[in-house]
Amino acid sequence: MTVVGTLHALLGESARRFPDRTAVEEPGGRTITYRTLDALTDRVRDRLAHLGVQSGDRVGVYIPKSIDSVASIFGILKTGAAYVPVDPEAPPARCAYTLNNCSVKAILTTAKLESALRAELALLEASPALLVLPHDTPDFPLAAMLSAEDTREAAPASATVYPSSDSLAYILYTSGSTGKPKGVMLSHLAGTSYVHWCSEVFSPSENDTFSSHAPFHFDLSILDIYVPIKHGARLVLIGEALGKEPLALAQVIAEQRISVWYSVPSILNFLATYGKLERYDFSALRYVLFAGEVFPVPQFRAVKALLPHPRYVNLFGPTETNVCTFYEVPATLDPDRTAPFPIGHCCSHLRCRVVDTDGSVVTPGEEGELLVSGAGIMDGYWNMPDRNAEIFDIDPDGTRWYHTGDLVVADEQDGFIFHGRRDRMVKRRGYRIELGEIEAGLATHPSVREVAVIAVADPHAGTRIKAFLSAHNGEKLSLIQLKQFSMDKLPKYMVPDTFAFIDGLPRTSTDKIDYQALKAQA
Repeated sequence: MTVVGTLHALLGESARRFPDRTAVEEPGGRTITYRTLDALTDRVRDRLAHLGVQSGDRVGVYIPKSIDSVASIFGILKTGAAYVPVDPEAPPARCAYTLNNCSVKAILTTAKLESALRAELALLEASPALLVLPHDTPDFPLAAMLSAEDTREAAPASATVYPSSDSLAYILYTSGSTGKPKGVMLSHLAGTSYVHWCSEVFSPSENDTFSSHAPFHFDLSILDIYVPIKHGARLVLIGEALGKEPLALAQVIAEQRISVWYSVPSILNFLATYGKLERYDFSALRYVLFAGEVFPVPQFRAVKALLPHPRYVNLFGPTETNVCTFYEVPATLDPDRTAPFPIGHCCSHLRCRVVDTDGSVVTPGEEGELLVSGAGIMDGYWNMPDRNAEIFDIDPDGTRWYHTGDLVVADEQDGFIFHGRRDRMVKRRGYRIELGEIEAGLATHPSVREVAVIAVADPHAGTRIKAFLSAHNGEKLSLIQLKQFSMDKLPKYMVPDTFAFIDGLPRTSTDKIDYQALKAQA
């Protein structure tokens, strides 16, 4: 497979081929054509270039999912800079830390988010340029902001920059064991190689309609955004509110004639349980893609019974590689099957191997750690040279192998079978979570003496997180206050489901926290 070009070149080509086709549709029905989207991204490019943004810089996107956030992403890329999306639902302090950590030169945000963001940036003594989208405007807020800026000082037209394929395209921040998120740096080559692989496997066309359920700071969004844009297809944005309403969501999938759906399995189970899918016509749906967490077979059977016609594909991989393996679920399942589905075979733009603790390749059937190399792997973590040295093996010929931390067994027929993790990382609602980051956040509560967090498998609700805490001098902690404290410190998906108060945490003979003993209490 030959991989060329940049991510934003995909938009330019589709705008040339399909200028009047709908590119993106928002909840509520507002749409934008490929021609208009391309022109709007040019205006973002010009404004950012006027602010001094250039190749190699980073620009933050702190905007709820919308046509404006899509246009912002492509406008940033057209300057040669990399975009850094952050979660508008996360605590402002976390978002400000993320944006300051990679020294963004500018941030696109909204009037509703501006005040809290400025306050948090001031505490960090950071002062990037802010481009603030207004609210309550009949036009696209992004276009209204650009027009207002042009009235104050016109931004001259600038040329679109097409950097080399190994140039940084975006940074996605994931949970970090140190208590702070870490930035995964991905190049245009990493992004386009994955997009082209998706094109090979799923055969998209301009007649497809893709869903965009994942938020843009989540790695599932790379397929959502760029695959339909490459092919002149239509992208239907699923916002935060709509994603929580199964009845409305089911109606949107049917009425919008979505043909490629991509989400975490828990959303599909949510739809099957509460969406009354039997009411609707889903005949347009040809692929259901799922990733980010184990799909329990009983739940899968329930979904497939209601949506029997699409092809189902399990996509697997960390943010550092995006998708590295895939497995298409057979049209007919063994009625006695209870074991989770395999994670499948290595994607064609990557190479995979399984090694033991000494780094030696294991024989098929033996458990080992999955390593990945190739065009789609990350460049490294932002400003973490020591960590980067640890997670890459380099062959004599210079090939870099990324240590995923995932334990697998290679099966000749089904590819790789997932066996768990080497570390304390878990996946919840598709997000990778370092349990240590939750512990670090809770430990900052003035009344908490020590804290330990565990993950508990729930066959119905997926992964549940439980926090064990002890307080100073036996102080009684309020559950309500502790829950609110967690929401102020952590993204929603990292807030523990339950809290337990104990006099002291159990310890091993080496005085380490005995997590196995805590799991026995869960």
